[in-house]
Amino acid sequence: MKISARIKKAGAVLLAIIVIGASTLYFYGRANPLVFNESFWRHAHCLKQAGVAMRFYASDNNGRFPVHTNGYGDALLLIPDAWLPAFTGPGYDVAVLERARQTGDDVPEDQCGRVYVQGLTTTNSHEIALMFDKLPNPGDHRHFLPRIWAKPCREVLFVDGSTRTINETHWPEFAKQQVELLVDAGIPREEALAYYTPPSQ
Repeated sequence: MKISARIKKAGAVLLAIIVIGASTLYFYGRANPLVFNESFWRHAHCLKQAGVAMRFYASDNNGRFPVHTNGYGDALLLIPDAWLPAFTGPGYDVAVLERARQTGDDVPEDQCGRVYVQGLTTTNSHEIALMFDKLPNPGDHRHFLPRIWAKPCREVLFVDGSTRTINETHWPEFAKQQVELLVDAGIPREEALAYYTPPSQ
């Protein structure tokens, strides 16, 4: 009888731990959706692939990266056969790019998960960010449990094709420096600031 009671008590404690753990994960996931998105399992928004596509495009266009008068969403579609998930960061749906590729519709910039800076060439300073995550997230290259305690960051692609992860605590200073680099490269200050203005969502 005593053994049976202990087993029941242990079972009740185990069940309580499971319920509390599952509830905690559920509410944590609801509060932090970018932790448990598609990048939890695999590279879903590999920025390095975007860099390769950009460099190939530039090499075929006298060193110029794609530009479109309707905005950078449409500019990204000028790169033929590119893997579109590389152009949209965590928290956004690649379907808008895929649909536009098929229909020829415009791609609103506010529906792009990564900011792409137009008007640059391969001759610009290699310290200039060409593309970066719009929202802070655990990073596309962190998977499974490490995502839970990862510090928020943004992945950045530079003009030379290199990538770097910038912690969100350092982002304001990074953005300030980038605006100055863009102004030095001939980009109007208002336009440069617009790239680094946080999304309204």
